[in-house]
Amino acid sequence: MTQGQGEQRSPAHGGGDDWQRDVLRELGDGASGSGRPAAEPRRGEPTLRLVHPAPPQPGTTAEADAGEGASAPHDASPPAAAPHDAPAGHAPQAPAPCAGTAATPDPGRPAPPPTRPLAPRTNTAPTPDPGRPAPPAAREPRLPAAPAPESSPTLDPRLLLALGSPLHGDSVSRRTGRALRKLTSSVSQDVAEQTRIARELQQPVTTGRVVAVTSIRGGVGKSTVSALLGRTLNHYRHDPVLTLEADTALGTLPVRMGAEAVRWTVADLAPVLHPSMKLTDVTGYLVPVSDGGWLLPASRGQVGPPLDMTAYRKVTLALRRYFAVTVADCETLPGEVARTAMDTAHARVVVAPTTAEGVGATRQVLDWLARLPHSALATTVVALVSNTPDTLLDDKTAAGHLKEAGVTVVTVPYDRHLAGGGPIRTDLLAHATRQAVLRLAAEVMGSAVRVR
Repeated sequence: MTQGQGEQRSPAHGGGDDWQRDVLRELGDGASGSGRPAAEPRRGEPTLRLVHPAPPQPGTTAEADAGEGASAPHDASPPAAAPHDAPAGHAPQAPAPCAGTAATPDPGRPAPPPTRPLAPRTNTAPTPDPGRPAPPAAREPRLPAAPAPESSPTLDPRLLLALGSPLHGDSVSRRTGRALRKLTSSVSQDVAEQTRIARELQQPVTTGRVVAVTSIRGGVGKSTVSALLGRTLNHYRHDPVLTLEADTALGTLPVRMGAEAVRWTVADLAPVLHPSMKLTDVTGYLVPVSDGGWLLPASRGQVGPPLDMTAYRKVTLALRRYFAVTVADCETLPGEVARTAMDTAHARVVVAPTTAEGVGATRQVLDWLARLPHSALATTVVALVSNTPDTLLDDKTAAGHLKEAGVTVVTVPYDRHLAGGGPIRTDLLAHATRQAVLRLAAEVMGSAVRVR
């Protein structure tokens, strides 16, 4: 080429305003700086220079990628038109396969070495725009995370030392007399009765059954009856049994069940439960009972807010998928949670003390249950509990007064072991107490299974 041909300008662009021609001139000077002429481009192969930064290559750091992107020129203007005085014999330039702006080589300057177009990469993370917030990262579905509460002891260690040794429910003379009577009496009737009760307790269930235990006031043995029912059902059944506390007013159910410490409560577990959880996931939030079964307390031994009715319904409905029977130790009537539990349970137990005022108030509760939309009295059992060895009210008369409402009444006699408080040991229960609890559990389980 001659000098005059190299100084020709394209009529479409003028002078120093053609920035693309200036860029190519600088590139051509850099290529010929070694004193060797640049290699002639092959025909049909475009000699292009990428304007946009290339995608990051594997193994490069984020700092290097950012530096290359900052130094690369970027302009959104359309590509310049091809010069009109292009030499004859040169094939027209093919369009670039990349998204950059292509420039036509200057006929007056040696062309730079050809650049091979980069193939588009797959699975390359896009460069984040600093001016636009990043979209939220997609997370895999997992169990809801919740902070683990602190574990709290059910009783102060000093009180455990002062508790002393538990008493047997029967005195020594009574146990001796019963042993002598067993030597002379036939045991066939006792075996038949025990078989019938065991068959009632082991009835199969299609869905989880909920048994609600409540009373007209506190201190009558509601938590004690709940603990006895939970342990009895767990002893005779082969599927999991849960004892749930729905009374946050410093209830004694964890102590009676023999739990040394509690952590998760009903209110803590309500937002954690998820349909994808398995039984092994759920039991991680529960307290295992020493002789079998599981416990879910309502508090950690501190005065707190009352249990929400929504939380109770959510927990009981969700746990029915994992446990065949759930014994719920509810608050006293007429509390909101107690009314909801009595209305939604499959079977109900009303604990009544063997006193005139206690039996009269329990009769009023039975009359209220009779006014519910569904037949609640047919699945209600009254536990008539004696908390003192010397009662002024005849238990047969009290049971007859309650049976007039159309319910089944089971009398639980006075027991020295239960009256002493502390953890319940089933091997120390009186014989009459053990038989009464078995009859009560059989009646409750029969009522719960009849509900469809």
